[in-house]
Order: sequence, then structure tokens, then C-alpha cells
Amino acid sequence: MEPIPKSGLYYPNKIARLALTALEEVMGKNGLNAILNLAGLAYLIDNYPSDNLDRKFDFADFSALNGALEEMYGPRGGRGLALRAGRAVFMEGLRNFGALAGAGDLAFKVLPLPAKLRIGIPAMAKIFSTTSDQLSTVAEKDDHYLYSIHRCPCCHGRHTDKPACFMATGLLQEGLKWVSGGKEFRVIETACIAVGDPTCDFAIYKEPIA
Repeated sequence: MEPIPKSGLYYPNKIARLALTALEEVMGKNGLNAILNLAGLAYLIDNYPSDNLDRKFDFADFSALNGALEEMYGPRGGRGLALRAGRAVFMEGLRNFGALAGAGDLAFKVLPLPAKLRIGIPAMAKIFSTTSDQLSTVAEKDDHYLYSIHRCPCCHGRHTDKPACFMATGLLQEGLKWVSGGKEFRVIETACIAVGDPTCDFAIYKEPIA
């Protein structure tokens, strides 16, 4: 793989650690070590980032990890692994972050679904905008929410022929499940910086999947 130049933009150590732990769970230690070697991230073998919110994990390294998954397992296999890792990142850690803690409150739980989405989706965006250099915004449309990532760690410095931010897709899917009290939603990446678009855009459809 071509090395990706460092971005000077950072994720908190905790998110990178959760992603690596999730991948290790899905593909085993040897599988993950092979991915880290391919991505030029051998320094992370048996040396995961600390479990803290220090912004020290460069977007270039996070993107290289995503690219290596696709290179080793092919677009389909890599996509499945990245989706699972993204979901695990949310399940294991992000739901404990401050801005979403309110989603567990009784007052939030009794809200109708449209209100939960209207509050919960921007809350998810806020977590990333406040804890990392990833800037996320949300706009409400007729039948969906448009979730836009303006500085994307999943595809930073890569060039692909179609949208490739599957870890972000998985994370959003699991976040929506948490916010809605267990429902699944369609999340489709409609634009991607790696393809040449100005932002990575995700359409989150308001109607849950039956």
C-alpha cells in the first residue's frame, strides 16, 4: 500500500483503540497483525493506543487501516469487516460519551421515534466534532437525514472509485439502533471525499427497516 502522508488531524486514542479491539475480535490477532503490517502500522502490533481521549491518532493511520482491510479482503469482505468494527466501536465505547448519555434517560426513552432521531443524530455528530478533528454536520430532509463528515478519518488521503467509509456507516447504524431503542435503519454513503466529493455524506432514512 502507498503510505498516506500524515494529516495533522487526530482522533482520540480511545476511538482508535476500540476500532483495533473490534477488528481483533472479528478477525483474530494474526489477521489483525497482517492488516497492520499491510497498512504500514506495524508499530501498533501489541501496542494499541491508550484508553483515553487524548487526540493523538492521526487520520492518515485510521484511513490506512480501512484501506488495508479492503486490499486484503477485497471490497466486499473488507466492507463487511469495517461495518462490524464500526458497530462495535459504538457499542463498546461511544454510547458512554457525554453527549449521548442522555439517550439512556427515561425522558428520552419515552419520546416518539421522530423526536429521538431529531435529537439523537445531531448528538452523535457533536461527539465527533467535540472529541476529535472530525467535523460532522446534520441536515434534515423529507425522508432522510443528511449526515456529512467534512474531515473524514476513514478515507483521508485515499482515492477510490466509489464511497468507501464503511466503518463510519457501521458506527452510524449502531448509533441509530441505540438512539431508537433497538431499531435498524438504512444508512447509505452517497458522497465520499476519496471519490472527489467535497464531503462524505450519509443518507439516514427516517423509516426503520421492518
